[in-house]
Amino acid sequence: MEVGRRLISCVREGDTVARLGGDEFAIVQLCGTDEANPAVSLASRIVEEISAPYVVGGHQLVIGASVGISLAPDDGRNPDELLKKADLALYRAKADGRGTYRFFEAGMDARAQARRLLELDMRAALPRGEFEMHYQPIRDLAAEKIVACEALVRWRHPLRGLIPPGNFIPLAEETGLIVQIGEWVLRTACRDAAAWPDDIGVAINLSPVQFKDPNLVAHVMNALAQSGLPACRLELEITESVLLQNSEATLATLHALRTSGVRISLDDFGTGYSSLSYLRSFPFDKIKIDRSFVEDVTSRDDSLAIVRAVTGLGRSLGIATTAEGVETPAQLELLRREGCTQAQGYLFSQPRPAAEIKKVFAQRESAVA
Repeated sequence: MEVGRRLISCVREGDTVARLGGDEFAIVQLCGTDEANPAVSLASRIVEEISAPYVVGGHQLVIGASVGISLAPDDGRNPDELLKKADLALYRAKADGRGTYRFFEAGMDARAQARRLLELDMRAALPRGEFEMHYQPIRDLAAEKIVACEALVRWRHPLRGLIPPGNFIPLAEETGLIVQIGEWVLRTACRDAAAWPDDIGVAINLSPVQFKDPNLVAHVMNALAQSGLPACRLELEITESVLLQNSEATLATLHALRTSGVRISLDDFGTGYSSLSYLRSFPFDKIKIDRSFVEDVTSRDDSLAIVRAVTGLGRSLGIATTAEGVETPAQLELLRREGCTQAQGYLFSQPRPAAEIKKVFAQRESAVA
């Protein structure tokens, strides 16, 4: 209701504001010209107005808006066509980082078609067995040994080859397919890890969309039961965006998982809506330092300061810290000096298929011997 009020305050008499459903609104702006300038002014005003804080029920809330724009008569002469093209422009605005606006461009139709084809292929990929698991070792810096592996899903398309996660995971989240894919990842990763040495765990990323599934805890418990993997060897990684959702339900789910013996990590700490209150509201087992800070840790003082702050925080709270994306000996030495607990990255190993990761463990055993 408050968003509706703010939108109405942005338009002039004669313009129309409508709610299409969910969190999508539409505005018909009458300009008397086919120039884009009035639309630019309106879109900029909307983004600014909607992003200002709200006070609802005594709580301060912050949201954002993305805007897609189509112009008549250039982009169409009937409502359906104009709405469709504004929608395509909206997808582009979201893809470009949200909190912005984009005009419809002719190439967007082709991209939308490609996206639809990718979605259709992805829906068939799971029953066809096209997804596969790769694993990247995580090393304990004090003990100098592998203590866990992060599970990373890959899609081997029969025609396109290996599709990078960045190309299909966002689409899977947007369409809700991530719930089915995530359930498969849980079962497969737990089954693979059960065959590893007893002192090596497996870390699995959970999408914010998966936390909206009321059966999430049951899926995790079933994966452990079917594989025989002890709960203490499973680590679930969540991002800060998970904690921005229904906080009470989310915390209840996290507590249920942790009570069962599963370990919980806070991934990409420092890159989103970071708040120290997260660390007070839930007893995380680990904080993961994002690769963007690790990449610049030897060349930028601000990155070093953030790494130092997070590792110091972890020490004070008794929480382990893992640095992602370690690629050079210099980065490793600095992280070790700052007291980072664990590290993963190409310096140690790139993600490897399940069959190959066992060879890494075998090499470890030989080295120990």
